[in-house]
Amino acid sequence: MALKILALNPGSTSTKIAIYENTDEILSKNLSHSAAELAQFGGIIEQLDYRLTKITEFLSDQGISAKDFAAVVGRGGLLKPMVSGTYAVDDVMLKDLLNSLYGEHASNLGAILANMIAQEAGCPAFIVDPVVVDELEPVARLSGLPKIEKRSIFHALNQKAVARRFAKAQNRAYEDMNLIIAHLGGGISVGCHKQGRVVEVNNALNGEGPFSPERAGTIQADQLAELIFNDKLTPADVAKLLAGKGGLVAHLATNDAREVERRISSGDKQAELVYQAMIYQIARYISAAAVPVCGKVDHIILTGGIAYSDYLTSKIKEYVAFIAPITVMPGEDELQALAEGAYRVLSGEESAKKYR
Repeated sequence: MALKILALNPGSTSTKIAIYENTDEILSKNLSHSAAELAQFGGIIEQLDYRLTKITEFLSDQGISAKDFAAVVGRGGLLKPMVSGTYAVDDVMLKDLLNSLYGEHASNLGAILANMIAQEAGCPAFIVDPVVVDELEPVARLSGLPKIEKRSIFHALNQKAVARRFAKAQNRAYEDMNLIIAHLGGGISVGCHKQGRVVEVNNALNGEGPFSPERAGTIQADQLAELIFNDKLTPADVAKLLAGKGGLVAHLATNDAREVERRISSGDKQAELVYQAMIYQIARYISAAAVPVCGKVDHIILTGGIAYSDYLTSKIKEYVAFIAPITVMPGEDELQALAEGAYRVLSGEESAKKYR
């Protein structure tokens, strides 16, 4: 029997929703939210009723009742570190999100909205592989300063979904493979998947790894400290430099890789240098991701929105083809990944984890 699943992915200026029968999409919609509409709210959590109304109005217009759903799944937000999997939304999780205990982000609304609709439907609510998935090996956590430990924040939802799809296509178990997966988007994360666990990955949000269209990546610590001191930067200023105003935005005043490639084709040497530097850094981190498995890598996968670029992926391949075979699986498809996670629980393939 086909099970209907509602998937929700709230972003800063939109709420993406899709309906699935098992894991086959039957309907999707991107509900846009204008700056003027959102300006009336003081913070992310205050947008809850507004976004819920938008979702329920759309479902009503389509003649769809909440009672039709076997599960509602939302994108996981900033929560405490957790292992990969599909998690049942519970009171502890909702409390942490409502209080923005681990930070404020639009994705925090995913679990809350899913729970509100699921209560009406009388079905379970889930989240799947939030950005705080943490499966790092102990040796990967330590830095040269005891007070500073590495944090695992990366594109876990897409990386895990891509890994499972690839393994299935190879008629192998994800848990039996060693993969390097590079998510190439506004932020870039490169993970070493060792037999089903991401044992090493750069913190793609807070200043580690390759620079990206919007993020600064790894910066020499002394120069960053000097910049903060000399320019009297606030914590908010620093956060914006690291994620939002860094990378291609800082060098070329655009976060659009397609625009950069257009400039390169028009003979812009500065654009070419910056883009080549980003590609070089991506390749270095892919190479480094082979260390946790002593170079025994079954496959390298390039994914994310920028992986649609033949220019970029071909040049990455030139650098890292010596490590392992490479497959390009472009795009993110986060709603599909959410539905797949919920279906694995509904079908009995795995059990829902508890957030504690």
